[in-house]
Amino acid sequence: MHIVISGNIGSGKTVLAERLAKHYNWIPEYEDVDHNPYLKDFYADMKTWSFHLQIYFLNSRFNQIKKIKKAKKTVVQDRSIYEDAYIFAANLHESKMISDRDYKNYKNIFESLITVVDPPDLLIYLRADIPKLVSQIQKRGRDYEDLIRLEYLKNLNKHYENWIKGYKLGKLLIIDVNNLDFVENAEDLAFIIDRVDVELYGLFSG
Repeated sequence: MHIVISGNIGSGKTVLAERLAKHYNWIPEYEDVDHNPYLKDFYADMKTWSFHLQIYFLNSRFNQIKKIKKAKKTVVQDRSIYEDAYIFAANLHESKMISDRDYKNYKNIFESLITVVDPPDLLIYLRADIPKLVSQIQKRGRDYEDLIRLEYLKNLNKHYENWIKGYKLGKLLIIDVNNLDFVENAEDLAFIIDRVDVELYGLFSG
């Protein structure tokens, strides 16, 4: 199976992917953040680097999907290729950070790639309000993320909510993480695992 964890920056996707991979003995596929050559530049100057960053993420995610297709075990992926296009690239274009010409080019590339992409068996959306996102971003302490503006996070949240409302590609599990701490609290993690069990296997783990 192919499981995807989606959500805004700071919603806890990577940590949850790690915890679920450990619990279910799944293979985790993480977003390429540490070796991304554009991320720091992007947060310092979004207008200059938006298109480059989005093309990099699109290609990286597509290569992950090719690996997932060949995997013999269930894979849990940190963010989907759909989010790259429908959330991040769309938001940057609406915010005038990506030109009409570059956005059209990006969408054409995405539409070509998506013809050979199968949707995930389960999409887990981590819903988080701005205070929760900011708190999580500050906790992990990546220098370049200090440059993230609140308006950027708010716009991304709006795009996420609109996308999730219309999501029809397969099973969808929405988890409100505003009052959960699945890193420090084992009960919160168990709650999420029970929800995942119901979606995948139709029963509670007990």
